[in-house]
Amino acid sequence: MDHEGTDGGGSPRRAFLGRAAAVGGALALGTGGAAVAAPAPGGGRRRAAGRTVAVLGGGVAGLTAAHELAERGFQVTVYERKPGGLGGKARSMDVSGSARGGRKPLPGEHGFRFIPGIYHNLPDTLRRIPFPGNANGCHDNLVASTEVLFARTGGREDIRIPFSVVGTPPPVLTPDAFLRMLTGLLETATSLPVHEIAYFANRLLVFLTSCDRRRLDVWEHTPWWRFVRAASMSADYQRLLAVGLTRNIVATKAEIASTRTVATCAEAFVFNLLGRGADGQPDRVLNLPTNEAWIDPWVRHLRSLGVTFRVGWSVRDLRLAGGRIAEAVVTDPQGARQSVVADHFVQAMPVEHARTTWNTAVRAADPQLARCDKLATDWMTGIQFYLTEPTPIIHGHINHIDSPWSLTAVGQAQYWKNRDFPADYGDGSAADCLSVDISEWDQPGILYGKTAKQCTREEVAREVWAQMKAGLNDTGKTVLRDATLHSWFLDPAVDGLGTPHPTNDEQLLIHPTGSWFHRPTSRTAIPNLFLAGDYVAVDIDLATMEGANASARQAVNALLDAAGSGAERCRVTPLYRAPEFAALKRHDETRHRLGLRNAFDLG
Repeated sequence: MDHEGTDGGGSPRRAFLGRAAAVGGALALGTGGAAVAAPAPGGGRRRAAGRTVAVLGGGVAGLTAAHELAERGFQVTVYERKPGGLGGKARSMDVSGSARGGRKPLPGEHGFRFIPGIYHNLPDTLRRIPFPGNANGCHDNLVASTEVLFARTGGREDIRIPFSVVGTPPPVLTPDAFLRMLTGLLETATSLPVHEIAYFANRLLVFLTSCDRRRLDVWEHTPWWRFVRAASMSADYQRLLAVGLTRNIVATKAEIASTRTVATCAEAFVFNLLGRGADGQPDRVLNLPTNEAWIDPWVRHLRSLGVTFRVGWSVRDLRLAGGRIAEAVVTDPQGARQSVVADHFVQAMPVEHARTTWNTAVRAADPQLARCDKLATDWMTGIQFYLTEPTPIIHGHINHIDSPWSLTAVGQAQYWKNRDFPADYGDGSAADCLSVDISEWDQPGILYGKTAKQCTREEVAREVWAQMKAGLNDTGKTVLRDATLHSWFLDPAVDGLGTPHPTNDEQLLIHPTGSWFHRPTSRTAIPNLFLAGDYVAVDIDLATMEGANASARQAVNALLDAAGSGAERCRVTPLYRAPEFAALKRHDETRHRLGLRNAFDLG
């Protein structure tokens, strides 16, 4: 979803410092009153009637739905609103005007990719996308990070945690073994008081042994801040274990974030560290820019399966007739209104855009759609800094936990072993890409005293750079130098910065308490409308590429049921649950029904 021709904020160092369709047969397009039909995709392969699908949205959810449906013989057309937008928020994009001497443009992105071992559905899809020379397709393009850095300011010592710090996992995970493991990890990695570490470890054990009903009835309504008793703890405890696990990871303030969401994520990562039920290492990135490593090969593979793409087509309305979606009203790249008719519709648009297409009749047909109005989104947006020298700060992600704008970052070129960065990208003088996510846009910064939304694009870049230097150059170190800054690129989805009305066209679903009850299922009460996207209710309960992928699999399964298809259903893999805790959860279910606390809950 690229705003081509839009100033993405790239600038030279001196300026910085001083994203119709015709699908064969049954899918018709109204073009000024005329229906247009194209030959069936996939070399003219014929498909049975009742098997045309319009996938509305070309992000991870839409491409996943198209993939699963095409493999099952459906005739699929994907409609994506932005030129260059296939891949959605996961795509990478060219920095306009940055290429010289036959090189590729510098690679920009909405935000860096992070594919941890807790994911199972997305990695399965990656294995099924062919990539030249890879036995396991695009999955072989995943590279493991080995450590994580919590960068501190104000003279506080940085926290550098190698993933090997857990040591040998216990063969049987008892409550006592869990407490010893987590306590030991936190004692090794932090300087928090012993009593605070013990309390936090106990709180995670309470969640791990809580039954599903307690998680929904109690922990979904409890803010993470209150669950971990952050108000009564030290400032470092608050920054590391309250704010650090919410704002920087799920982009939700600790004071309002659902404990169910945050702790579900923490539980999964702990099991990943223990080597339990994981697809791979806890922190993995791609060995190339995202489009090169994944999105472009995916689109090529989908085309080979017969999928048709209509890019630059925006969905405006869904029209109901006879209890079914009769058509999707769209505008084509020239702005002309078109009618998309199909047997089935998979709406794979971000929630803030999808709900604008649900008119009164559609909402009345399924009340869960109206509840989506209560889902909240916020800004979590990326900026890339291109450096003239390789700057491998750490072989993993950097969490600037003291930064007012809640920055997280990763040095990318160190993972791109099949690329010589200066020889392959830009003008030959950029040697590295430091990709940064800004999770907080409403707090004053340290350089201008303004929020990110109040700053101009240039000021945002200067401020982010200053906040990173404050963390990485602290205590006498000089990790980032102004002299090595080549240029920068701020996600073009952000517009109007420094004006009274800043906008962000690609926001992130956040998870305040109670959000789960507003998230819809993939199956709707409208028999030919199915929902996919990171806002749809899935096991991971977190707005992620994994959630988008899993929701698309759910949507396809619901479509197969509605179509009476005998095709094999998509496998939807839930998060790992430790079998050792199953009996404790059953016991907790009894206690919950009786109105009692969890047996490990000290209050």
